[in-house]
Amino acid sequence: MNNPNQQPNILFIMSDDHASHAMSCYGSKINKTPNLDRIAINGMRFDNCFCTNSICTPSRAAILTGTYNHINEVTTLDTHMDNRLQTFPKLLQENGYQTGMFGKWHLGQGPNHCPTGFDDWAVLPGQGLYHNPDFIFKDDTVPGGRRETVRGYVTDLITDFSLDWLKNRDTNKPFCLMYHHKAPHREWEPDEKHAHMYLNEDIPEPVTLYDDYTNRASAAKAAEMRVGVHMRTTDLKVEINHEIPEMELRKWAYQRYIKDYLRVVASIDDNVGRVLDYLEEAGLSENTLIIYTSDQGFFLGDHGWYDKRFMYEESLRMPFIVSYPKEIKAGSVNKDMILNVDFAPLFLDLAGVPIPETMQGHSIRPLLKQNTPEDWRDAMYYRYWMHKSHHNVYAHYGLRTHKYKLIYYYADALGQAGAIDETYEPEWELFDLETDPHELNNIYHDIQYADVVKGLTDRLHYMQKDVGDERYYKDVA
Repeated sequence: MNNPNQQPNILFIMSDDHASHAMSCYGSKINKTPNLDRIAINGMRFDNCFCTNSICTPSRAAILTGTYNHINEVTTLDTHMDNRLQTFPKLLQENGYQTGMFGKWHLGQGPNHCPTGFDDWAVLPGQGLYHNPDFIFKDDTVPGGRRETVRGYVTDLITDFSLDWLKNRDTNKPFCLMYHHKAPHREWEPDEKHAHMYLNEDIPEPVTLYDDYTNRASAAKAAEMRVGVHMRTTDLKVEINHEIPEMELRKWAYQRYIKDYLRVVASIDDNVGRVLDYLEEAGLSENTLIIYTSDQGFFLGDHGWYDKRFMYEESLRMPFIVSYPKEIKAGSVNKDMILNVDFAPLFLDLAGVPIPETMQGHSIRPLLKQNTPEDWRDAMYYRYWMHKSHHNVYAHYGLRTHKYKLIYYYADALGQAGAIDETYEPEWELFDLETDPHELNNIYHDIQYADVVKGLTDRLHYMQKDVGDERYYKDVA
């Protein structure tokens, strides 16, 4: 029988670019994820989990440190994390946990950026490859780790490493395992097992696939991530005929894109099932906190796009499902607002480790028990810093409440590494999420919403000051 005071094991599963609307436990119209659904069925599904910066490296830094990117200074893909920063794995390790990290790291390489706070690790260099990838292995004789090519499919390999570590761990210690997948990141290369899925069917199209970006800030039309139009041959695995009218091209390219996306997700689902089966067979499920999430959301043809970065819902929203039988009622659903900076405080709270005052997130442990504190947040602050780089998305920040979303495109690199130094006229967007859930109608200049605009703008500035984001603040005169 489990000791009620025993520190829980932590299995933190994270994928890259897995949108919640590609998970059947979130009601997906395009996908079935039976093994991921097991976590939600046995635990809790959070419907309003959001990232504070929808891009890989910054989101991962926010998760590890529990701080916003202006604090941890990982604002873009080019600002790699200083591995001397305080992180939840370091604190868990210092307090008796055995810690492991396998899969996608994406926070930099070399002695100053490789994983720290882990007893063992093996991570992909950068994005990594789907087939026969290189891994960097922890090796105390090689600063920054030893690089080696491993034959196989990346999702299987990450799972193999994770299972081997679990089976060979010190059973006298609680464990924290970060089991982090590359998939379903671009360029969506399936393995042989799943390559023939969906060959004889069409995947339902999103309602905004043919968005023409009218009545929006110019940032929406300027973005270079339209399905088909801005894709490469390596994305679709076939030559693209750009002479086809754009909306026809979107229709055709969407099917090729989304099927490969779903195929690589199917491999994640199968492999997560392998790990869940092991936990059950080893009698570990009762005392293990199991979390599945992604580093941000992703556009699955929504607004005619792929990729992320924008503060629009499909990019902002993260999946977050969690099971922990000791504290979570099976089949629960929570609609409170949680953020990626809340993950670290939760892990520390459950482990009985003091949460540093420097962490800006809040433990969601009360929410797991369906006890929402009276002062729990009802709004969140977002900032995307990597102006124009890669997909021509303008730098912006904003505020989301349960009803409204206010976005300010300040459209300036502000000296950020990796951003492109071209400045544009700032613009605002306001969406009523209740009447316009697909964010198609910018009502910022509608006189009927003048009081709403004033109130939300004041609150936005208050939240910026509250989280300390004043160092790079650009006035909104």
